[in-house]
Amino acid sequence: MDDFLRRLPKAELHLHIEGTLEPELMFALARRNGVSLPYASVEAVRAAYDFTDLQSFLDLYYQGMSVLRTAEDFHDLAMDYFRRAHAEGVVHVEMHFDPQAHLARGVELATVMEGLGQARRQAERELGLSTALIMAFLRDRSPEEAMQLLEKASPYWETLDAVGLDSAERDHPPAKFQAVFERARRLGIPRVAHAGEEGPPEYIREALDLLDVCRIDHGVRCLEDPALVERLRDQGVVLTVCPLSNVRLKVVERIEAHPLPRLLDAGLRLTLNSDDPAYFGGGMLANFRACQRAFDWSKSTFIQLAGIAIEAAFMDETRRLSLHRRLAECS
Repeated sequence: MDDFLRRLPKAELHLHIEGTLEPELMFALARRNGVSLPYASVEAVRAAYDFTDLQSFLDLYYQGMSVLRTAEDFHDLAMDYFRRAHAEGVVHVEMHFDPQAHLARGVELATVMEGLGQARRQAERELGLSTALIMAFLRDRSPEEAMQLLEKASPYWETLDAVGLDSAERDHPPAKFQAVFERARRLGIPRVAHAGEEGPPEYIREALDLLDVCRIDHGVRCLEDPALVERLRDQGVVLTVCPLSNVRLKVVERIEAHPLPRLLDAGLRLTLNSDDPAYFGGGMLANFRACQRAFDWSKSTFIQLAGIAIEAAFMDETRRLSLHRRLAECS
């Protein structure tokens, strides 16, 4: 089974590229850029990964990205993850990235886009890895700032595969960002949003009704609202679920208590993802392995989940057909 899970062609739809920053690279970039870190060693950084909730993680997450200063840094960050993901059988990666967190530090959007763009081209050329780019708005900052970012990104609109909504969910409903997402809709940019991780099921409804999203990132709290579950099933809305993330951030106490089996039994369309793998216990393969150990799923279940991810991914149809053929060879 372990060999099967590694060989399975996996598409990752829910990944924050800044959340792939391993402590070793964090220290290397800190040295390169003369950034002082409040940690004495790699081990001290890892020891800080005992999170109590989403906010406790975000505090460390934003602190870690302070080492990202140049296009070369963003290139190295992305390629470091692409190589690890490729070794785990990942064939497609969709990256959320958080420009507001970088702009606030004086790092220009052009710097971020140049570095990530270089890495995407290199990954396709050297690894055969396809990628997509999701520009996320920080929901704990103002919708006015989000709108400013969207307009600032005008030179890159054709480069963006989607816009998203992430960061601290509590007390920051999707409704705040309705105008921003409507602007993105008029521009023809697809939309996704984090909802129903720590926030209530109503946030999932708002993301669907007010933001007109095509996917829900997380969405695990939908089970608290049977009518919402029925709607998600009937409309075929994809939930990008992140099992190890949910455990590390105390959305669930342990992987065995995760609602994934109930979500599957409800007929929902799910994908497995790593979210912020450097902080949450591993990448795609670790998440697939954890689910296999916890739920004793068959190969057919993993093939089903991998197929949903390929079908829901932002990629051209030629690539999609090619990956479906590779997946069929696993069955």
